Amino acid sequence: MYIDEFINYIKSEKRYSIHTLISYETDLCQFFQFIKQDYSIENPDQVTFKTIRRWVSSLLELGLKSTTVNRKISSLKSYFRFIEVSGYISHNPTLKIISPKRSKRLPVFIAKSNINELLDKEFFKDDFCGHRDRLIIEIFYFTGIRLMELINIRISDIDSTNSLVKVLGKRNKERLIPLSHNILKDLESFIKKYNLEEYLFTDTNNSLLYPKKVYRIVNKYISMVSSVKKKSPHVLRHSFATHMLNNGADINAVKELLGHANLSATQIYTHNSIEKLKSVHKQAHPKS
Repeated sequence: MYIDEFINYIKSEKRYSIHTLISYETDLCQFFQFIKQDYSIENPDQVTFKTIRRWVSSLLELGLKSTTVNRKISSLKSYFRFIEVSGYISHNPTLKIISPKRSKRLPVFIAKSNINELLDKEFFKDDFCGHRDRLIIEIFYFTGIRLMELINIRISDIDSTNSLVKVLGKRNKERLIPLSHNILKDLESFIKKYNLEEYLFTDTNNSLLYPKKVYRIVNKYISMVSSVKKKSPHVLRHSFATHMLNNGADINAVKELLGHANLSATQIYTHNSIEKLKSVHKQAHPKS
């Protein structure tokens, strides 16, 4: 099936993250299991446009979200493009595949008042976990970084002189993000107090935090102040971007801070800003 060759290619050449590699491999294995079971197809050269279309239809019938189906189609397109260029197949059956339209949903974010309430009140214990958890919330909200970017921050990534932190984003792209004076002061105090040597955020046994642990930490504290359905680290990233744009930040600057490759990925946050303007207009305009 050449799946191993493809995974090695996107790992070494494209430098995709381990999570992306797992997703691609899972999608491809599911696809080939489907065509083997339903159509007795085992050779990629036997796959046709109609075969893939039936697979996509089956995914939609299962109730999968369009975003999930589109990701699986993207995995398939990348795979077939690779094996075609490598000379393993004579034609690419994905060329005519059209991805389902994505439903437009605004990013979920937390109200600024809720963020202020969380950071101002004594929700955090005066111990290692309490100080660490508060810093996690602060850095997510005040920098807009991703979950894995936060987990992998090393002490050496913090530039106290220039008030910057270096993070390693998608496809191993580095970027520098400004830190406020207060956050930098809290970071330095935290590092010194607990004698941290390598990674900024660790567990009580000095092991590196894992994604689910960070997710639970964020979920726990957001639940104390907000009723939003999603209470993940990414919601804090959404909140950062939305509040920045609402306060007049340049969209290109926000794009760079978030580490987006394209401006279109950042523009979705402007919809929240527009909705806020509509709300203000409706409340204030005498003819509304």
